[in-house]
Amino acid sequence: MRWFILTLSLVCALPSLPALAEARDPHSHFFMSRMGDFKDELATARKEGKDGVLIMFEMEECPFCARMKGTVLNQSEVQDWYRKHFLIYTVDVKGGTEMTDFQGNPTTEKAFALANRARATPTFLFFDLEGLPIARFTGATQTPEEFMLLGRYVVEGAYKTQPFNVYKKAAKP
Repeated sequence: MRWFILTLSLVCALPSLPALAEARDPHSHFFMSRMGDFKDELATARKEGKDGVLIMFEMEECPFCARMKGTVLNQSEVQDWYRKHFLIYTVDVKGGTEMTDFQGNPTTEKAFALANRARATPTFLFFDLEGLPIARFTGATQTPEEFMLLGRYVVEGAYKTQPFNVYKKAAKP
């Protein structure tokens, strides 16, 4: 009888537990397909009413990039929120693929990464609607919640007045 009551109590408690976020492939649900022309992507971001463009500078063998994709960027809540506010792309810091930067200049992924001082991976670089870098985060966030906080830091404009670590500390309960 005791086991029955314990089981019944656990079953009744399940609906009150927070729902787990759905995990989805970050390549199809977080990142957008890039046509290779960031100047055109800026025009799209403006037309769609986005807050800016987010670029994740990565490289294939980066374990921290893989961790971000497997534990943070695969979360449906993260994907939906970021896609609402930003156009999101990846750039391979070792890549030789030709592309056009935000000013319309031809370049390669590697040269674009070097020009934006993205040497460590992952580096998340937020650009405003003029193509100017406005916020940077190097490395992997600890949790999806920290990554969401990073996005709010940019969307709310807090990057204009304080570094992210100060914003993050003030946001803790």
